[in-house]
Amino acid sequence: MFAEERKTEILQLLQSGKKAKVGELSKRFAVSESTIRRDLQEMEDSGLIQRTHGGAISPQTGLELSFKEKEIRNLEAKSQIAAAAAALVQDGEALLLDAGTTTLQIAKALRGRPVTVATTSMDVAQVFTDDPVVEVWVLGGTFRKTTHSLVGFITNTVLANLHFDKIFLGANGVSVETAVTTPFLVEAETKRHMLKAASEVIVVTDSSKLGIKGLCRICSLDEVDLLITDDQGDDDALRSIREFVRVQVVPGGKGGPV
Repeated sequence: MFAEERKTEILQLLQSGKKAKVGELSKRFAVSESTIRRDLQEMEDSGLIQRTHGGAISPQTGLELSFKEKEIRNLEAKSQIAAAAAALVQDGEALLLDAGTTTLQIAKALRGRPVTVATTSMDVAQVFTDDPVVEVWVLGGTFRKTTHSLVGFITNTVLANLHFDKIFLGANGVSVETAVTTPFLVEAETKRHMLKAASEVIVVTDSSKLGIKGLCRICSLDEVDLLITDDQGDDDALRSIREFVRVQVVPGGKGGPV
């Protein structure tokens, strides 16, 4: 098992509400305790976990935030980002919307527009339930309940046979060191397939994700055509990212961290 796969399993264990003990993890993965300690330190450095004596816990008391909890955090910033994203869309375009709370706001901003929207999110699709104009494609796949996303082999196979003008992609972390990231391997893989299916890649994320060094790499910064974020983040992180990708900054309001 590769280190990345091991870290993903540790993260999923913590997000199920369980504690991770170094000795137990060492036996589970058949590696030395020093290897586990190094994994945990790297995960803590990325902000994914909190180290404890003899192990680790999730920084959110062992639980991943629910989709509803994420949706209301930084809502003003996400709405501003969504408005900027929707302004880039031309009538008649075919768009690919990632699952996530920011892309959900983009969907709301696109209501009534003569566009085609394909998505890996049931929440995004439902935005257009009573919209007579927007054509909606829901990509199949395995449903992840925590993120309300469709991922995996079926999704990836469908994406390999489609092409879109733009993709609006969410992320859990954007940094110079680890580029665009998510904590989950299966989501990272599907997101990479999404990137390949679009001519223009636009990453949309509130500023709390800037500078975060995530676990699973989605793509490098030079694969991104535009990053849209808000102005409430760390100036140094934003400045360093600007050296590698074009950034559009919108007003962020006073939302709390995600």
